[in-house]
Amino acid sequence: MIGAAVIHRPSDTAGVADVVRSAAAADRALRIRGAGTWMDAGLPVRAGETLDLSALGGIDRYTPDDLTISAGAAVTLAELDEVTRAHNQWCPLLPWGDDAGSVGATIATATSGPFAGSLGRPRDLVIGLECVDGLGRVIRAGGRVVKNVAGFDLTRLMTGQWGTLGVITAVHLRLRARPAVDESFTVSGGAEDDSAMRAFAAGPHAPMACMPWPGGWLVRLGGNRASVDAAVAALRRCGEVVQVDDGVWNAVRRDSAPPPRANVWKWDALSQRLKKRFDPAQVLNRGLLGEAS
Repeated sequence: MIGAAVIHRPSDTAGVADVVRSAAAADRALRIRGAGTWMDAGLPVRAGETLDLSALGGIDRYTPDDLTISAGAAVTLAELDEVTRAHNQWCPLLPWGDDAGSVGATIATATSGPFAGSLGRPRDLVIGLECVDGLGRVIRAGGRVVKNVAGFDLTRLMTGQWGTLGVITAVHLRLRARPAVDESFTVSGGAEDDSAMRAFAAGPHAPMACMPWPGGWLVRLGGNRASVDAAVAALRRCGEVVQVDDGVWNAVRRDSAPPPRANVWKWDALSQRLKKRFDPAQVLNRGLLGEAS
C-alpha cells in the first residue's frame, strides 16, 4: 500500500525508534518514505502506516579538510550539492532520478547513475550511517572519517537494503574536490562500431561519464585545462565533437533512469536470517523482498 492512512513524522532518531518499537509490539507494518520519489519499487509493500522521514534534515557536521560530511536522511541531493559547492567540493552520488531525492533514500536503495563507474557508487561513498532496525534499536555503523573502518560490513549491509532491515536516519559520506574544468560533449559521425569510444573510455583520458547517445555518444570530462584539452583531442579521433551544456546530464538522469527494483535479494535462507536478525516482526517495508504474507 503506497497511500497508507496513518502517517508518522518523527523529528529525530529517538522518535523513529519509538514509532518502530510501537509498531513491532502491535504487529503493525510500516511503509518507509524518504522524499517519496520512488515509492513503487517492483514489489508492493503491505503496510497500513507510513513512517515519513522528511523531518530528519540538516547537516550535522561538515569537515572540508577531511572531505567528509554528515547529513540527516532527509537532506536532499540538491541541498548537499549547495553546501559542498561553497568549498569547491561535491559528493558525486548523482543517481538516476533528480536532486530532489533524499540522501538517505539514495543510500538505502544504493541508487547509482551514469557517473558511478568513475566517481563511485553509494557503497563507495558512504563511510558510516545511523539507522533504526525493526526492533527499534539504534545502530551506528562505520565512522565520520575515511580512516575509521569500524562496522564497515554493517554499513555496506544497510546500503541497498531498501529499508527492509533498518530505517536510515543519518549518513556520513566521503567527498571529492570538484574538477577545475568540467565539460560535456557529444561525439558523432565516427565508425559504425563502438570500439573506438569504448577504447577511449578505458584509456588514459578516462571520462567521468561516457554513454550512448542518439546519433553517437555523450561524454563528460573533468580535470585541469590541459588534461581536458588532451581528452578532447583524443575524442576527435572518434568522431565529430560538439560541446554541450552540462545540464544535459540532469535530463539523462531523469529520463534514462532504469525502473527502480527492490527485489535485488531472493527471499532465500540468507535474507530470511537477516530479516529475522534485524526485523523479526517484519515491521519494515513488509513485502518488498518478496516475502510471503
